[in-house]
Amino acid sequence: MIREVIVTTLHADGAPHIAPMGIHTRDDLIVIAPFRPSATLDNLEREGHAAVNMTDDVMIFAGCLTGRRDWPVTATEKFNGVRLAGALAHIEVEIVRVEENDKRPEFYCRKLLEQNHAPFQGMNRAQAAVLEAAILASRLDMLPAEKIDSEIEYLKIAIDKTAGENERTAWGWLMDRIATHRRRLREGHGA
Repeated sequence: MIREVIVTTLHADGAPHIAPMGIHTRDDLIVIAPFRPSATLDNLEREGHAAVNMTDDVMIFAGCLTGRRDWPVTATEKFNGVRLAGALAHIEVEIVRVEENDKRPEFYCRKLLEQNHAPFQGMNRAQAAVLEAAILASRLDMLPAEKIDSEIEYLKIAIDKTAGENERTAWGWLMDRIATHRRRLREGHGA
């Protein structure tokens, strides 16, 4: 099972890096598998630690994919790092082994600390729709436009029926990203 989370790491200059990512577990270890190239991959290789943040704030997922990466963070307890200040829960991890791969190396991490910060109030359909749209927006160069359009058309039903202000804002950011990407392709500028 893949869980969609926010992974926080530190850049070489100590600045926080906040990235949405799908993680899974294997043999009681958390597996983080960032694509090459990526800041998360560079930071994991250099630092050897990360915080895995569980949040129901879909604005963070959409924001990270649309250039909005300035979310409040707070210090981790078990290593020099950061976690999302508004996370419902977080897990501080350290890398115990790496399985190399040309496309997506797998970082196997053991838990150093696991904490709950706020109760989970449940998801609504609009939150799930924003999350799915964020995944589509992260694959604009990999998926045919027709597939993206048909998925967006279906997901928009949940936005129209169940979204609150945060979900509508996040949805708007993602739709703007898709439109900008397509405009650049039409103008011959690439993504």
